[in-house]
Amino acid sequence: MNDSRPVLRRCVACRELLDRSTLLRVIRDHQEGVLLDQGMGRSAYLCPTEACFEEARRRKKLQKSLRCQVSDDLMTALQERLTEPRVAAAEAR
Repeated sequence: MNDSRPVLRRCVACRELLDRSTLLRVIRDHQEGVLLDQGMGRSAYLCPTEACFEEARRRKKLQKSLRCQVSDDLMTALQERLTEPRVAAAEAR
């Protein structure tokens, strides 16, 4: 039963349905706490855009979706992920 349709997930900020591989994944792991892109547990997805990140931070969308507190360290790590592709693209020019 090989299905070639993409796996879709909804961004917690803009509510748009997108391919899972394009989104940032934040996981509430039952042992490790809240993690980025690794582990098993309750997940929330976020578009890799500054606008969605700011909306999620301002309205506490990740906390509501994961049903727990999200540390400032994790939010900083998420923000760094957003700036990485731009830096790489600027260096390539």
